[in-house]
Amino acid sequence: MRASEGDKLVVHGRTVGQHDRTAEVLKVLGEDGGPPYRVKFDDDGHEALMSPGPDTVVRHNPEAAGG
Repeated sequence: MRASEGDKLVVHGRTVGQHDRTAEVLKVLGEDGGPPYRVKFDDDGHEALMSPGPDTVVRHNPEAAGG
Protein backbone atom coordinates (compact mmCIF):
# COMPACT_ATOMS: atom_id res chain seq x y z
CA MET A 1 0.00 0.00 0.00
CA ARG A 2 1.26 3.45 -0.96
CA ALA A 3 -0.34 6.76 -0.02
CA SER A 4 0.52 10.45 -0.02
CA GLU A 5 -0.58 13.33 2.15
CA GLY A 6 -4.11 14.34 1.14
CA ASP A 7 -5.12 10.85 -0.02
CA LYS A 8 -8.12 9.16 1.58
CA LEU A 9 -8.09 5.74 3.23
CA VAL A 10 -11.40 3.88 3.09
CA VAL A 11 -11.74 1.23 5.79
CA HIS A 12 -14.52 -1.17 4.81
CA GLY A 13 -16.88 -2.42 7.51
CA ARG A 14 -16.06 -5.97 8.56
CA THR A 15 -19.53 -7.05 9.69
CA VAL A 16 -23.10 -6.56 8.53
CA GLY A 17 -24.34 -3.14 9.60
CA GLN A 18 -20.86 -1.68 10.14
CA HIS A 19 -20.33 1.31 7.87
CA ASP A 20 -17.19 2.15 5.93
CA ARG A 21 -14.98 4.82 7.50
CA THR A 22 -12.92 7.37 5.59
CA ALA A 23 -9.76 9.05 6.85
CA GLU A 24 -7.51 11.68 5.30
CA VAL A 25 -3.77 10.99 5.33
CA LEU A 26 -2.16 13.87 7.22
CA LYS A 27 1.39 12.51 7.27
CA VAL A 28 3.20 9.51 5.80
CA LEU A 29 5.59 8.03 8.36
CA GLY A 30 6.83 5.03 6.39
CA GLU A 31 9.32 4.83 3.55
CA ASP A 32 8.25 5.45 -0.07
CA GLY A 33 4.63 6.19 0.85
CA GLY A 34 4.20 3.09 2.98
CA PRO A 35 2.55 2.84 6.39
CA PRO A 36 2.21 3.88 9.12
CA TYR A 37 0.14 6.99 8.45
CA ARG A 38 -1.11 9.81 10.68
CA VAL A 39 -4.79 10.11 9.68
CA LYS A 40 -7.89 12.13 10.57
CA PHE A 41 -11.25 10.37 10.33
CA ASP A 42 -13.94 12.28 8.44
CA ASP A 43 -16.87 11.18 10.60
CA ASP A 44 -15.66 12.36 14.00
CA GLY A 45 -12.37 14.23 13.45
CA HIS A 46 -10.44 11.65 15.50
CA GLU A 47 -6.73 11.52 14.67
CA ALA A 48 -4.80 8.28 14.87
CA LEU A 49 -1.66 6.47 13.81
CA MET A 50 -2.72 3.77 11.36
CA SER A 51 -1.14 0.77 9.66
CA PRO A 52 -3.98 -0.28 7.32
CA GLY A 53 -5.00 -3.89 6.85
CA PRO A 54 -6.44 -5.73 3.85
CA ASP A 55 -9.88 -4.18 4.44
CA THR A 56 -8.53 -0.72 3.54
CA VAL A 57 -8.14 0.92 0.11
CA VAL A 58 -6.45 4.16 -0.94
CA ARG A 59 -8.30 6.84 -2.88
CA HIS A 60 -5.54 8.98 -4.32
CA ASN A 61 -5.98 12.76 -4.36
CA PRO A 62 -5.82 13.80 -8.05
CA GLU A 63 -4.58 17.27 -7.10
CA ALA A 64 -1.57 15.79 -5.29
CA ALA A 65 -0.69 13.76 -8.39
CA GLY A 66 -0.63 16.88 -10.55
CA GLY A 67 -3.98 16.18 -12.24
